[in-house]
Amino acid sequence: MEQPPGFVAQGESGLVCKLKKYLYGLKQSPRAWFGRFSEVVLSFGLSRCGNDHSFFYKQSRGGKLFLIVYVDDIIITGDDLVGIAELKAYLQQQFQTKDLGKLKYFLGIEVAQSQKGVVLSQRKYVLDLLTETGMLGSKPLDLPMEQGVKLVADGGEILNNPERYRRLVGKLNYLTVTRPDIAFPVSVVSQFLSSPRTSHWDAIIRILRYLKKAPGKGILYQNHGHNRVEGFSDADWVGSPDDRRSTSGYCTLVGGNLVSWKSKKQSVVARSSAESEYRAMAQVTCELVWIRQLLTELGFKDLVLMTLWCDNKAAVHIASNPVFHERTKHIEVDCHFIREKLQNGVILPSHLRTSEQLADIFTKSLGNGRIEHICNKLGMVNIYAPA
Repeated sequence: MEQPPGFVAQGESGLVCKLKKYLYGLKQSPRAWFGRFSEVVLSFGLSRCGNDHSFFYKQSRGGKLFLIVYVDDIIITGDDLVGIAELKAYLQQQFQTKDLGKLKYFLGIEVAQSQKGVVLSQRKYVLDLLTETGMLGSKPLDLPMEQGVKLVADGGEILNNPERYRRLVGKLNYLTVTRPDIAFPVSVVSQFLSSPRTSHWDAIIRILRYLKKAPGKGILYQNHGHNRVEGFSDADWVGSPDDRRSTSGYCTLVGGNLVSWKSKKQSVVARSSAESEYRAMAQVTCELVWIRQLLTELGFKDLVLMTLWCDNKAAVHIASNPVFHERTKHIEVDCHFIREKLQNGVILPSHLRTSEQLADIFTKSLGNGRIEHICNKLGMVNIYAPA
């Protein structure tokens, strides 16, 4: 056995390392590490969030203190500056930690802070992705997916290197953390991982060329002067030409800031547009309930009634109608779920015009003007754009 570089001990070349199995490669190692870290953090006085076990918080007279952990990367924030300093010192006593100062980079996400707010982007991640694929010098496009195009499973010839396709789709999936404008096209190309073809690869190339237009685009979080919680749901009825399943899309906003979004094909075929829209409403209702529980646990008590926006009048009427009929028998469970939240005063289903539907970008390919309008409403900005 040779001693690893940087850990050479003179005169001890005949010694061997004793490995503790729970730290090296076993399935129990993450649980053992998180258990040890939780003990230390809880002993300091923090409480573990019941809605997200990787999130810890503490409320005192000095203010609020929040801690989020991912493996061995930690973010500490809050308005209790004294508590933050004490927590840092306590963690340094228990572990070998390094204080990187003000948050600027976390898990590939760049953080830019100013008086206007906080911007999250993945500019370096996008540039590295374009360099890896040889698309850094490509001509940028205005649309991530050509409007009206429907990808099918047997479109074109089978790719010779499907591993490259799958790896690239995985990287694009992580990019949707700060780029909701590509969530729908990425969800579409993710449906052909088992047998990707040339048409699917062309769709990925188009997404990369769209990213080339504004690699530093991100999400701006700022104070809008209110704490309203809103959800927008939409569905593209029978949008998939292969199996005629619909695509659900939703986004949620807290205080006017985008906090979560999703674009996913539904698991069953909807027999009407109202049915597909109602399934999307059920998904965003689950998200809104989780957000409300999280905010309540963190001490945000003055939450008002959450509004669920949908552009389908039939789906909104089904939520308010206490009578079940032929049209709702396929979504009976979802009907009971949404109606229960409505009667308990948790959500308020409301109708809005399609032109004001922000979730439209998560269900279908749109034109350039429509994409720019929705991105502006969602708070997406490009701080790297020339003034």
